[in-house]
Amino acid sequence: MTESIRLAKHLAELVSCSRREAEQYIEGGWVKVDGKVVEEPGLRIGARQQVELAADATLEPQDPVTILFHKPAGFDLFAGPALSELAAQLIVPDKRAADDRAELRFLKRHLANLNLIEPLETLASGLLVFTQDWRITRKLVDDAAKIEHEYIVEVAGDIIPDGLKLLNHGLSFNRKPLPPIKVSWQNERRLRFALKAPPRGLVVHMCEQVGLQVVASKRIRIGRLPMAGLAVGEWRYLLGYERF
Repeated sequence: MTESIRLAKHLAELVSCSRREAEQYIEGGWVKVDGKVVEEPGLRIGARQQVELAADATLEPQDPVTILFHKPAGFDLFAGPALSELAAQLIVPDKRAADDRAELRFLKRHLANLNLIEPLETLASGLLVFTQDWRITRKLVDDAAKIEHEYIVEVAGDIIPDGLKLLNHGLSFNRKPLPPIKVSWQNERRLRFALKAPPRGLVVHMCEQVGLQVVASKRIRIGRLPMAGLAVGEWRYLLGYERF
C-alpha cells in the first residue's frame, strides 16, 4: 500500500511553516494538488502528487462574504435541511452569475457560518440574502422595521370596490390594524407592494381581503438593493460599496 500523508503536514514541511499556518493556507484556497485547488487540510496525499502554494498566498484574515441569491418558486426553505446543507445545494460554482463583478474566488468556506436573512415563503421567488457578516445581519434584523421590501405580485380574481385603497391602508392582520403600505397596479394582473418587515402570509392575506388570489409573487428589492438582472437560481457576491 502506498504511504500517504496529511496535506497540511506535507505543506508545512514543503514551505517551512507551522502546521496551523499550513491549514490556514489550505482553507484560504491557496493550495493546489495536481493542479486543482484543495481546501481540506486533512486530505491524505501520495508521495508522487504535486503540491503547490500560490505565489500570492497570504495568511491575512479574509473578509466575511454576503451572497445574493434568486430563489425559485416552490423551494421550501423552512422544512428542508440545515442551513449549511441548504447553502451547499443552492450556492454552487456553476450557478454564479456570469456578470458578478466581485473579485473573489468561490471557496467552500464561504458557505460556513451563514445566516439567511428574511427567508421567502415556499411559493414565492426572488431575492434572498445569505451572509457571514455580523454587520449585515445586525442591519437587516435590528433595522427590519425601517427597511422596505418590494414585491411584484401576480393576482387572479376581481378586486372589490375601493380594494386598492384598502390595500394601501385600512386592512388588518392577526387582528391588528396594518400601517400604511404602498400598493399600486403594474398592469391589470400585477400589483407592486412596498412594505416593511412583512410577516409570512401577509401579502396573500391582504389580497384575499379584497377579492384577489395570489398566483405568484417575487421579491425584487430589499432596502436600496435591487435583485436587478440576477436570473432564477443564480447568485452573486455583495459588492463592497453596496448597501441595504
